[in-house]
Amino acid sequence: MSNSSLALTPVQAVSCCSPLLVEPLSDEQAHQLAPLLKAVADPVRLRLLSLVAAHGDGGACVCDLNDAFDLSQPTISHHLKVLHDAGLLDRSRRGTWVYYQVRGDVLADVAGLLGGVRR
Repeated sequence: MSNSSLALTPVQAVSCCSPLLVEPLSDEQAHQLAPLLKAVADPVRLRLLSLVAAHGDGGACVCDLNDAFDLSQPTISHHLKVLHDAGLLDRSRRGTWVYYQVRGDVLADVAGLLGGVRR
């Protein structure tokens, strides 16, 4: 199998793309990146990403995030799962709790992809 036929995850796709203003995305790259960008396009998930990042390297569990929203714990957990599945969050189990940490490398790659805006 050739490398060109390997499917990339959204995280892999964003890390290998040139900034949008340098080189146009291919149709395939756009389809690979859309799930990652769609994950942060939701206001609750965008806010969750920000709150988890504010907790630093120790991460945050759902119990740390519940009070910031008028949502049930299962709904918050669902949004965290979407962010994790998109590759934006790492998670680790500590006893009965799951803690989430922001993947700074992925956010830096997304920023690089969107960076270089001409004014």
